[in-house]
Amino acid sequence: MIFLADFTTFTPQNIAMSYPYQIKSFEEYKKAYQKSVEDPESFWSEIAENFVWKKKWNSVLNWNFEEPWVQWFEGAKLNITENCIDRHLKELGEKPAIIWEPNNPEERTRIVTYNRLHKRVCQVAQMLKNNGVKKGDRVCIYMGMVPELAYAILGCARIGAIHSVIFGGFSAQSIADRLYDANAEYIITCDGAYRGEKIIPLKSVIDDALIGNRSIKKVIVYTRTRTAVSMLKGRDVWWEDEMQYAEEQVEKNGIVSFPAETMDAEDPLFILYTSGSTGKPKGVVHSTAGYMLWTNYTFINVFQYRQGQVHFCTADIGWITGHSYIVYGPLSAGGTSVMFEGVPTWPNAGRFWEIVDKYKVNILYTAPTAIRSLMGFGLEPLQGKDLSSLEVLGTVGEPINEEAWHWYDEHIGKKKCPIVDTWWQTETGGCLISNMAGVTPAKPSWATLPMPGVQPILVDEKGNEVTEKDEHGLLKGNLCIKAPWPAILRTTYGDHERCRTNYFSAYKDLYFTGDGALKDENGFYRITGRVDDVLNVSGHRIGTAEVENAINMHAGVVESAVVGYPHDIKGQGIYAFVIDNNTHGDEELTRKDILQTVSRIIGPIAKPDKIQFVKGLPKTRSGKIMRRILRKIAEGDLSNIGDTSTLLDPTVVDDIKNGKL
Repeated sequence: MIFLADFTTFTPQNIAMSYPYQIKSFEEYKKAYQKSVEDPESFWSEIAENFVWKKKWNSVLNWNFEEPWVQWFEGAKLNITENCIDRHLKELGEKPAIIWEPNNPEERTRIVTYNRLHKRVCQVAQMLKNNGVKKGDRVCIYMGMVPELAYAILGCARIGAIHSVIFGGFSAQSIADRLYDANAEYIITCDGAYRGEKIIPLKSVIDDALIGNRSIKKVIVYTRTRTAVSMLKGRDVWWEDEMQYAEEQVEKNGIVSFPAETMDAEDPLFILYTSGSTGKPKGVVHSTAGYMLWTNYTFINVFQYRQGQVHFCTADIGWITGHSYIVYGPLSAGGTSVMFEGVPTWPNAGRFWEIVDKYKVNILYTAPTAIRSLMGFGLEPLQGKDLSSLEVLGTVGEPINEEAWHWYDEHIGKKKCPIVDTWWQTETGGCLISNMAGVTPAKPSWATLPMPGVQPILVDEKGNEVTEKDEHGLLKGNLCIKAPWPAILRTTYGDHERCRTNYFSAYKDLYFTGDGALKDENGFYRITGRVDDVLNVSGHRIGTAEVENAINMHAGVVESAVVGYPHDIKGQGIYAFVIDNNTHGDEELTRKDILQTVSRIIGPIAKPDKIQFVKGLPKTRSGKIMRRILRKIAEGDLSNIGDTSTLLDPTVVDDIKNGKL
């Protein structure tokens, strides 16, 4: 353990952005990796020296995976917004921090410089303070993809409030559950959001979520779509009015200031909810210093970011990808981040390529689902679009299939852009396994090598390390990690035991990812998908139990079982087997009713792609549903169902096979 003498407080300086810790060759990667495993304390303390601290750390790392308990940079004091904004102002003040592309291409673009970002974040911080928000309070953010969403996140971080962003596609019920779980007292939302041709009525969804809620003190509403909204006296206030008042408070004689709250390295920065194998979403908590270092380090190394490049991550900030690689990673590196409000196929399927052309994008980071969907439109949408500015391509959210990889490489990257295939999770905070663009080798559909500081291991069901190769010369097992990296989740909000049982109890002293993986003779990893009851639909994790609970709430449903099956666009589709006693003779109508129920309870994102009505489900004598059988049927692998003799009623299997959709 490294102990440093207690440092006196020092004021943040403006540091011009250089990245002395950027890895430039495969040799350098191997050296960095070795050092990060053998001496993680000195490795990370050297990197940490490149950031702005109000007080340095007493020790770099203390941890155990039993409890679990992880502490990085113990004793250190900082504020993440000084590292994302203030330190860049002297050198990069007039450089673009965020380029915002609206949903409608006819609407005005917004270029937010670092100076402008600084002013807006100080205003939001003041506005939050004016409305009673204090350090440690939970602020729920439910907004469309507008720059104000980034201001809101960073404004929370500036005063030490914990932000919890909820994706704009969730239902009122899902929001209510998350508000209750986070014990949130404040909400920032919009009147509505544009999404392609649709207007999503965000404020009215929030109003529905707040029926019966007694803990919310203030709802701050930003005007985006001019949708009519209900504003409750004493609770609801307009963003514009509050910001105007705050502006007078933070800007005096042309100088903007709002002192950033001093935070402990381990203070929570945000909560982000993710689906697990049980019905209730988990509030994953990320801490301040470790998360900052990791998003910065992985952003600079994976994408090989250079000052002045334009980085376009197409994710929504409602998910972890947007947090890490639209907001915190790029901004902490003094980068330029494109933020897109719309969808890739509206008003036409060439929208991504128009954006790349318009802003001369250098790095494009998107999901395999989006790539597969755009492949379906052929090459016509690419006509007349200049993609020559692209230097690096990236994929995220799920394993990419080879066909999509080659299309992306050939038609988008013109075979001159390295593709980084990044594997990580909400719980990991940033990329764990990925090639580095042009620095470490790529292999189509393989995530390849771990980042420095990440120690993967493949284990069998009993937790023993897999050493026997399969017939293809590959190791195959459940993917675990042996030691903490700076951005590992610290807990699940309000329920630490759940964090322990979900991630650390399956195998002793290991973090279990829930994913299966292959490893080849070069030490490259390929992620094969979830091994638990969690589906990966379009890069979004959805727990089967959550979908089943929603289906079962429908009046006529007796019981349901949900499994994943291969889907051409989404990667995985949702297949539901439903016992329904009340179809009124109209199966199609019942299907629609069930889909409506799921949409109401979780959101449209969780709607099953197929619903097959069945008389019974394959159960063991102890009443456990044999999902393995249902998975095989859903996949169309009917000849490979396996032994059904242990089932309570083996005949149900034939019935289900005959009725397969």
